Amino acid sequence: MLYIGIDLGTSAVKLLLMDGEGAIQNIVSKEYPLEFPQPGWSQQNPEDWGKAVLEGIPELLAGFDARQVAGIGAGGQMHGLVVLDKEDRVIRPAILWNDGRTAKEVEYLNGEVGKEKLSALTANIAFAGFTAPKLLWMRENEPDLFEKIAKIMLPKDYINYILTGVHCTDYSDASGMLLLDVAHKSWSKEMLELCHITESQMPKLFESYEAVGTLKPEIAKQLGLPEGVKVCAGAGDNAAAAVGTGTVGEGACNISLGTSGTVFISSERFGVDPNNALHAFAHADGHYHLMGCMLSAASCNKWLMDDIFQTKDYAAEQKGITLEKLGRNRVFFLPYLMGERSPINDTNARGTFIGMTMDTTRSDLTQAVLEGVAFAIRDSLEVACSLGITIQRSKICGGGAKSPLWKTIMANVLNIQLEIPESEQGPGMGGAMLAMVACGLYPTVEAACSKLVHTAETVSPDPEIADRYEKRYQQFKKIYPALKGLFPVLQ
Repeated sequence: MLYIGIDLGTSAVKLLLMDGEGAIQNIVSKEYPLEFPQPGWSQQNPEDWGKAVLEGIPELLAGFDARQVAGIGAGGQMHGLVVLDKEDRVIRPAILWNDGRTAKEVEYLNGEVGKEKLSALTANIAFAGFTAPKLLWMRENEPDLFEKIAKIMLPKDYINYILTGVHCTDYSDASGMLLLDVAHKSWSKEMLELCHITESQMPKLFESYEAVGTLKPEIAKQLGLPEGVKVCAGAGDNAAAAVGTGTVGEGACNISLGTSGTVFISSERFGVDPNNALHAFAHADGHYHLMGCMLSAASCNKWLMDDIFQTKDYAAEQKGITLEKLGRNRVFFLPYLMGERSPINDTNARGTFIGMTMDTTRSDLTQAVLEGVAFAIRDSLEVACSLGITIQRSKICGGGAKSPLWKTIMANVLNIQLEIPESEQGPGMGGAMLAMVACGLYPTVEAACSKLVHTAETVSPDPEIADRYEKRYQQFKKIYPALKGLFPVLQ
């Protein structure tokens, strides 16, 4: 049988077709626009996602027997606010995970409601990207539209709705809304009241590997698929990517270098970082995880290459950065181009180069960006270490992980072994694997990971380079605190 995985990203949807043994048969990608109507704002039209998926699946299946497709699973960008009216029409563009318009609402939630209360109710505090602050912003700034809300969901849930007609979400994705009681896996009545919404406006909750329904007859016909194809609840992109890299069970770690960057630590037990620098979320395997998320990771390098250097030859820009130069760059970069989430939670933070001199080169700036992202990832890993969690190795995935240089920098900055999965298809592969469990091919997510996920390469730190980076990281740590008070003034 065949299974379709959907990776609903920020700039494109990537669809993959996989067989039950984990072999990827085909991949199709469809791009869609991203809107920045004001500085710090980020939004998209959900209908563009639906159009891309419905056009992409027939392309994906071209040359294959569509009757063999048994299930569909999606991993999607988290936190985005998708709102429908009573006719299930999209009310406004989705406010995305990297949108920073909710500073006032975040201050209200963390300040007046209180971080301690939020953590008790949801296991997390408010961040600008989370869904609850966006609802408060919408109520304040778009009251007429707010009154029309009949259903609230997340980006990949909108795709599942198009496919099945079911208003659903899964626990991993719902964990990032600040509306879910993560410990008890139920909507928090107090948080819903705080946001002036009702439980009837929320989607039904599922485990990621549970089937939410089958294809609507008209959708099955449009896609050329059998009506009995099962659609599972799927997962937030990071949880889905963790499944795709086999990061399940107790103490496993995955680092993702996508548009955003994450440190993902899976656990069989529920636990909360007392300082809330890391998110405490449900995992797609039915258990839990801690996660640190930086808003700009590979996107920092894309910005430097595409917009500043105006080149698409990323490898050429990295070519001159030899092992001898690692840990010796005098230029630092703060990777806060969209503000920052973990662990500083500061919407005012901005990207900054510091340490430049007259002999600073393009190569120095490129290296500083790669290192700055690695240092910021380490910031979250340091929080995990402070909780008594020992990380000696981690999987790594995402577009940035395709760079041999960046993987080497990351291994030495973090001073851990990095394992590169044989198949680096992230959320799409995880989505397909969740669909396999929903269809009964594997009894558990862990069983699917054990059978299907393999390591292709391991990158180990070099003691000398790691020592140089340790000194550089201690310097890096001092930059943001020194500039923190200046960022609001510069707005």
